[in-house]
Amino acid sequence: MSTTQKRSNFALLALALSAFAIGTTEFISVGLLPLIAEDLGISVSTAGLTVSLYALGVMVGAPVLTSLSANMPRKSLLLWIMVVFIIGNLIAATASTVGVLLAARIISALAHGVFMAIGATIAADLVPENKRASAIAMMFTGLTVATVTGVPIGTFLGQQFGWRFAFMAIVALGLSALIGNALLVPSDLRKAARTTFRDQVKLVTNGRLLLVFAITALGYGGTFVVFTYLSPLLQEITGFAAGTVTIILFGYGIAIAAGNTIGGKLANHNPIRALFYMFLIQAVILLVLTFTIPFKIAGLITILLMGLFAFMNVPGLQVYAVMLAERYVPSAVDTASAINIAAFNAGIAIGAVLGGSVADTIGLIHTPWIGAIMVFGAVLLSAWSRRLEQGPERKHSVNAQNPQSAN
Repeated sequence: MSTTQKRSNFALLALALSAFAIGTTEFISVGLLPLIAEDLGISVSTAGLTVSLYALGVMVGAPVLTSLSANMPRKSLLLWIMVVFIIGNLIAATASTVGVLLAARIISALAHGVFMAIGATIAADLVPENKRASAIAMMFTGLTVATVTGVPIGTFLGQQFGWRFAFMAIVALGLSALIGNALLVPSDLRKAARTTFRDQVKLVTNGRLLLVFAITALGYGGTFVVFTYLSPLLQEITGFAAGTVTIILFGYGIAIAAGNTIGGKLANHNPIRALFYMFLIQAVILLVLTFTIPFKIAGLITILLMGLFAFMNVPGLQVYAVMLAERYVPSAVDTASAINIAAFNAGIAIGAVLGGSVADTIGLIHTPWIGAIMVFGAVLLSAWSRRLEQGPERKHSVNAQNPQSAN
């Protein structure tokens, strides 16, 4: 292995550590909601705003701040992102009121949005062109590991030492990532291409792209009506002890990782067809969960199935958005990807707020079937988009099969 290759691998590890820290902080509140609510004297649904407002912060940070920071050197931007991330989580760890905590979550989320938009570009620049997909995959491994281990470990730390300690652990992760990026990521990274305002307008006014953004928000976000309140659901409705919930979250994370891998393979050839069936199955699972959640064994099995399909749609949604951008606005593919990231987080925000409203009005047990309705909306939109692909635009199917679209 050459010295250059070793340096690139170490730089990718630093990026993966950053992704791990950022992925952990995104969903850490899910496991800590009961603790935060009790400590700050607020309702669980109000504590749920730590998830929904974070998602809104990412929604703004991904497309808007990425565009505004396009002329900034990539490494400098990366380091500032981690500084802001650390500050946000440090404020969260020391927050004494819900207002300060929510402000801290928004600060962290803004950093998250920009990192997700530029992280893949930086990873791709570190290696030869024929290894770019592998480099991007290595960086995103940090997010997968965060889903599997970061959230349950953070939940365990919160249960043992208080929820603030969990955020302090994330601060330590952020500091490690900052040092790693400063030492290992090279300074001679290329600047991102600036997308013109005209191209941005094309992206948000193109009917086919708006359709996929809506599919992303509804299909991905529907599960968050339930997932945001999974800890209180498992404790109050199913009757699991807090310690057992940590173990279940670990199993849920493994199911998510497996589903993400399976989803990538299923979406390789015909993403919109795969997405239609993924959403249909997930809607059924959420509906069934309404009836199984009061029972420990049946509820646990259904929840693990929900986890398997929760993120299975992510690769297909991102690939499909890129495919359509390459077809209609080829000069703004990166921005289309960032907007789709914003759509993911719009879905999280909608799901979390809707779940909180349901919990406050008719009860936690009703969140699964409400989430199922939201996902079924994505089923209908996927069927519509699938029909459009098979219609007059079928001549574009060669582009849809282009394997480079997945990169």
